[in-house]
Amino acid sequence: MSLPLSGVTIVDFTRILSGPFATMILADLGATVIKIERPGSGDGARTLPPLKDGKSGYFAAVNRGKRSLALDFDIDTDRALLDRIIARADVLVENFRPGVMDRRNLGWELLHARHPELVYASVTGFGQTGPDAKRAAYDVIVQARSGLMDRTGTQEVPRRAGSSFGDLSGGMFLAQGILAALYDRARTGLGRRVDVSMLDAQLALMEQAVPRAAMGATPPPHPSRHPAIAPCEAIQASDGSFVLAAGTEAQFERLCLVLDLPIAGDARFADNAARLANARLLKRLIEAVTLDHTRSHWLPRMTAAGVPCAPIQAMDQVMKDPQLGARNMIVDVLDRYGRASFKAAGNPIKMSGMEDPPARPAAPELDGNRADILRWLEKG
Repeated sequence: MSLPLSGVTIVDFTRILSGPFATMILADLGATVIKIERPGSGDGARTLPPLKDGKSGYFAAVNRGKRSLALDFDIDTDRALLDRIIARADVLVENFRPGVMDRRNLGWELLHARHPELVYASVTGFGQTGPDAKRAAYDVIVQARSGLMDRTGTQEVPRRAGSSFGDLSGGMFLAQGILAALYDRARTGLGRRVDVSMLDAQLALMEQAVPRAAMGATPPPHPSRHPAIAPCEAIQASDGSFVLAAGTEAQFERLCLVLDLPIAGDARFADNAARLANARLLKRLIEAVTLDHTRSHWLPRMTAAGVPCAPIQAMDQVMKDPQLGARNMIVDVLDRYGRASFKAAGNPIKMSGMEDPPARPAAPELDGNRADILRWLEKG
């Protein structure tokens, strides 16, 4: 089986998370990713926890299957080697602040003039334009400024989401932009500049908040309740919480039958708009019943009735989830000797004719692929 991006070569200047996540997606789809790193230290993610035998599981998860080459741009021989790699590459990816690549004579305009077919992709905190373009940003900065922290927490305690969604959303949109630019190049022969801002990407995922705010209807944050569907939130059973979501009239009727709640004909709950207006009362009525039994009592009954519901799983439970196992979404990342070393999330993109193995190639040792890359260049 062939991978859809086989034959695509990416020269990757990115580090930590947003850029490496994008190039990880492309590597999983078959691209050859040459990771350019600083001699001696490399990507700062190499030292981030969790650590095992001195190696970072964080780094391994988002850099699996890539190749590493350490170069010092101030050394003429290293710079000449980099120029040869860029001349052979299809895509250049970077996540420095605007201006950094220009100062190194690696900016878009210069490289586009030399290599008009090269796709040039950048992911930064705030993008290449705008008053804050050159400001530094981390994931928490983006979560705060985009409104996500306000929507995730409570009025008293805003909360960062439990995953680095600012970084990850930037990486996802960058990968999409690169794929679109490669498709366009196949028609025109010309590469494009792809400019993704983490702040823009995070805002693009605020699907309910933006139109509601534009109409002056932003509700106060609620830790688990959906802003447009009721009931759709965490519910208490006698031994803890689970979530349910009755997003259609049929599902709400089935929920009332499972709980033996005589409210299906009540005007306060007659449709979704009415249920939203009375969401707190509706939750109290539901929990007056669910608190009598355990989660293991309610979840199978609701599932059998066709009411969407789920346990609230800790990560140790997620790792054993049979649905995720069946979809090959927990994979081994090998070390350089071919031994399973770390666990990571698999590739959620399943495609006919594309292998989806249970183990993924190792993350590269710093400068560990120099000889292979030199041989590739000589074959040029």
